[in-house]
Amino acid sequence: QVQLVESGGGFVQAGGSLRLSCAASGLTFSKTTMGWFRQAPGKEREFVATISWNSNTDYSDSAGGRFTISREDAKNTMYLQMNSLKFEDTAVYYCAARAPGYLREATMRSEYAYWGQGTQVTVSS
Repeated sequence: QVQLVESGGGFVQAGGSLRLSCAASGLTFSKTTMGWFRQAPGKEREFVATISWNSNTDYSDSAGGRFTISREDAKNTMYLQMNSLKFEDTAVYYCAARAPGYLREATMRSEYAYWGQGTQVTVSS
């Protein structure tokens, strides 16, 4: 079965950086479009970034210019480099994968078939 495991979350001061990782198994990672979402307390889960199987990317307005999504197919792993972190970036960050055959980058939760358990990112102001 498909498994997505996030890591790399933690506590960081505002202005700092973190790199999240998402290790995938049970799917053909090199042909899978992936994404990052986040959910802050009391808020809905929102799109952060997406990367297609051939590395086309898209970002939310809040992430663009500060976050970079990337993938390493040889390791079945996706990354999210987060720089210049702000207090409002505090959230649980989720890794997601589209179903086989859905190759375009995607920004909506409903477009993803598989989800990880999430990793907490806390930014102090």
